[in-house]
Amino acid sequence: MAEQITQQRILEHVQRLGELYPPISLDSVDRQVHDPRAVADRYGHVVDYLARVELEVDRNVLELLVLLPDVQEVDRLFYADVWQPQEIQHGLILDRLQQDLGRPATTPELEVSMKMKVMGALAHLSSIQDIARLLYYLTGASTERQAVLAYNVINDGMRELGETAIAETIITPIKQQEPGHFAFYRMSATAMIQAGELRPWQRYLARVLREKTYNLVGTNGQDRYRAQMGGVVTALGFATDLEKYAREVGRIEAQLLWADHRGMEFPPYVLWALRESIDLYRERGFDAA
Repeated sequence: MAEQITQQRILEHVQRLGELYPPISLDSVDRQVHDPRAVADRYGHVVDYLARVELEVDRNVLELLVLLPDVQEVDRLFYADVWQPQEIQHGLILDRLQQDLGRPATTPELEVSMKMKVMGALAHLSSIQDIARLLYYLTGASTERQAVLAYNVINDGMRELGETAIAETIITPIKQQEPGHFAFYRMSATAMIQAGELRPWQRYLARVLREKTYNLVGTNGQDRYRAQMGGVVTALGFATDLEKYAREVGRIEAQLLWADHRGMEFPPYVLWALRESIDLYRERGFDAA
């Protein structure tokens, strides 16, 4: 039987993250790049994508305020005091890196979509807000798992290129913070399921909404970003075994949201989203509007 996860345990985890990993200072970064062209050719588009995603955390916080009007204190502590300050520094550092590589600054999307505002109007109903909270945790877990996998590959790649300053003062500090974020979302979603906070109809609706609205990290429901994500997945080598990647990304929600579908290693929509992104990338390229 799985160990019971309590709110106190989650709170202690969040507090520990804040203590162990203060936001990374721009002044701590060694900006030495031995071969900017080689780094840009191999990882330029990837760095741009990740910088944009990290800088969009300000919009993500606004979305949370819309979707979770009665937010729990541990959630607020996590996203306001730990996650957002850490992630915004990731974005600023990565954006400066790509400019050091001779690339233009990234352009994050910071406006809350109308679709999100409509969903927020329903979130004042407690039963709907519970569903929104579970989907927030599952989205966070999927997003952070994608980030962990990406930074691991980039870290190894930078070392292969001889760019130890980038690896040691940018990528390594960033990738040290991402697993703690993933753990928060995993623990929080697991705690909801263990406590039986959702009735059967709520879990059914959560599955329907998740299947209809699932997006890979940073795609924002837009084809141009889906194509770019396909380029990121390809550049990082994940396209050679999409099912393995889908298993890594979708394992948590397969275990929690689809627990009654025995043998499911990942929800099919994760693989569908990956294949769609790869197809769009091959059709349009990374820079397609």
